[in-house]
Amino acid sequence: MASVTLGVIGCGGMGSDLVRNAQRLEHADVVVVSDLDESRAKPLAEEIDSAYVTDYAELLARDDIDAVLIASPPFVHRQMTEAAAEAGKHVFCEKPMAPTLADCDAMTQAVTEAGVKFQIGHVCRYHGTHGKVRDLVASGDFGAPTTMVVWRIGGGWGDSHPNWRYKLEESGGTLMEVNAHEIDFMRFVCGDVAKVSAIGGTYVQTRHDYPDVTLVSLQFTSGAVGFLQSGNASAIGGYGGRVDCTEGSIDFPAFWGGGATIDTKRFDGERDEVAIGDLDFETPVKAEIRAFVDAILNDTDTPITAADGRAIVEVARAAYRSIEEGGAVISLG
Repeated sequence: MASVTLGVIGCGGMGSDLVRNAQRLEHADVVVVSDLDESRAKPLAEEIDSAYVTDYAELLARDDIDAVLIASPPFVHRQMTEAAAEAGKHVFCEKPMAPTLADCDAMTQAVTEAGVKFQIGHVCRYHGTHGKVRDLVASGDFGAPTTMVVWRIGGGWGDSHPNWRYKLEESGGTLMEVNAHEIDFMRFVCGDVAKVSAIGGTYVQTRHDYPDVTLVSLQFTSGAVGFLQSGNASAIGGYGGRVDCTEGSIDFPAFWGGGATIDTKRFDGERDEVAIGDLDFETPVKAEIRAFVDAILNDTDTPITAADGRAIVEVARAAYRSIEEGGAVISLG
């Protein structure tokens, strides 16, 4: 079977993780990595015995690259995607797709006109807990979802993080830079979002130019409702959720960690418990790259599309707008 040759743009934490997992795939080969900082690119290249460059344009100019994995800051996703598409390279882009809808639309146009594959790195779809919850809802055994609640809260970024993470127009704020995963998960389970309202503010992380506490209410096109608690102002933190359906409920108070479980109960009294540690699933980052590579080799659609990436940005931007407008309900689409 053929192999897909990859170039990786961005050798930070996520880029390095993408490289190492891609190299574990039978039909993928990272042949060059790129980062503005040679001290990050060179050691990673030496680790996997690949070439490295400090200008991603040199990577895109290579004829031996089929596709690129973009793991750069969100505010440069557009220019890198457009350049990659123009060079005829398939594109895997880390989340969020971009900080603005205009950028998302330009990226979509670029890859569509170039006829290249495009996938967004909403990796949580491949995590055991997220996948199991979605499968339980999709099975229909608990009826139709009526309410979905997810919380993901923690502390600040810390002094070691780059300045762009503190700027809404560069990072997309917490709702995109972090909670792109949770918004995508809620769409994955309940479908498209029709309306958004939110309240929040800045209480602890005053270096941000966006809220460090955001409470987001969602109404899905199905009629179901959702609630997302997001923030960087909790010393204790937490990550969990619940889905209530017409015939029962699915509770996951922690997505992972020692002893974490998914608990279900039907209105007829039937109960079950699944230990998250017992779930059998592929390393999520490896799984998402495998899906991207398979789409290229088999000429099929990618599982997480530009439309999926744009939808998350639309929800997040609507939530920030709602806060500015005193909790106004924002209709999408």
